[in-house]
Amino acid sequence: MEPAAKRPYAEPELPPSRGEISAALIEYLRGTGPLPGDAALAGADPLGDDLQLALYVCYELHYRGFAGVDGAREWDPELLRVRAALERPFLAALRAGATRHSRADEALDELLVEPADGEGVSHFLQDKGELWQLREYAAQRSVYHLKEADPHAWVLPRLWGRAKAGMAAVEFDEWGGGRAERVHAQLFADLMTDLGLDPSYGRYLDASGAEALAVVNLMSLFGLHRELRGALVGHFAAVETTSSPGSRRLAKAMRRTGAGPAAEHFYAEHVEADAVHEQVVRREVVAGLLEEEPHLDADIAFGVEATGWVEDRLADRLLEAWRSGRSSLRAAV
Repeated sequence: MEPAAKRPYAEPELPPSRGEISAALIEYLRGTGPLPGDAALAGADPLGDDLQLALYVCYELHYRGFAGVDGAREWDPELLRVRAALERPFLAALRAGATRHSRADEALDELLVEPADGEGVSHFLQDKGELWQLREYAAQRSVYHLKEADPHAWVLPRLWGRAKAGMAAVEFDEWGGGRAERVHAQLFADLMTDLGLDPSYGRYLDASGAEALAVVNLMSLFGLHRELRGALVGHFAAVETTSSPGSRRLAKAMRRTGAGPAAEHFYAEHVEADAVHEQVVRREVVAGLLEEEPHLDADIAFGVEATGWVEDRLADRLLEAWRSGRSSLRAAV
């Protein structure tokens, strides 16, 4: 495969708002208005478009930021107060929807059993997905995959011993093992190019629904809070445990639809790599963390289950639209 053309590092543009909270937040970042008030924050749907976009915008200040927004806004005390007010109901919704197990091994063991008649997104795309649906899937997944592995890096200073070493080893692979052209975010950008999508960072934020934003916001929430380090490890373990079989199906979908070699390669790369990562994460990262901090067992289980819960909500949105012949996107790509 030819190396991809070099793309300049660029800050994304601020997105269009989706309601009262995100509109006020975006205007504040532009320097043209106040932050959203307490009444608006208190009445927001924790899983709705408005709050999820506002939370995503707050978190993005810790990644690349936005064009024209002062980098000092990352630690603006008033903005952090608003972010906390957005996080509280989101975290409460995650706990209410996802808490079933109190032990990490129980939560992870459930992920190892795949139903024979699976009906998830990867099954649908493998068996009957069309190229337009693969493009929609990639556009919404790009909100995370173009920053792949970055949210998990925040946990490294909070781990020790086996957990830290295992996590660093997996992250090194995610970032291409020292080779820029093999960084997984770059491989996904190449996939997008094959699918005729714009690989610019943040390009499809406005097209992505609240469910896709919640998947990314969960990672940022867990990563930015030391007290949620166990949940972030649980999230990472869930992703690595479920990635290999799902990636195998998606690689077949890309091949069947003629999406292109880079599109197929991204998922084919994850089949073998994530099968290895699963073992490292469970035996070294999870086991190592529990060896050092056994009181985090329930937090790890919560991270595993919260991951499945937000992913299931996204899958429901996609499949409901596609089975009806409709686009799953908020805006056309």
